[in-house]
Amino acid sequence: MRTTITIDEDLLDEVRRLAAERRQTVSQVIEESVRESLLRQREEPPRARFEPLTFDGGGYLPGVNLDDNAATLDLMEDR
Repeated sequence: MRTTITIDEDLLDEVRRLAAERRQTVSQVIEESVRESLLRQREEPPRARFEPLTFDGGGYLPGVNLDDNAATLDLMEDR
């Protein structure tokens, strides 16, 4: 089947070099690469949901307002 694609010029140059090394056509190299990529995606196991660990720190210290960066930095420098 004939189709038209847009491909980065540097990538196409690399595909042409690879095709020449393998004595294949550019179409064969592209087709093989797409097949491998699709196969790899099908074989990837689903990723486990990430659950961050949390700790009860007892809340904020008196006077800490995380909406006021300057005041928070001042408190940190005083300690």
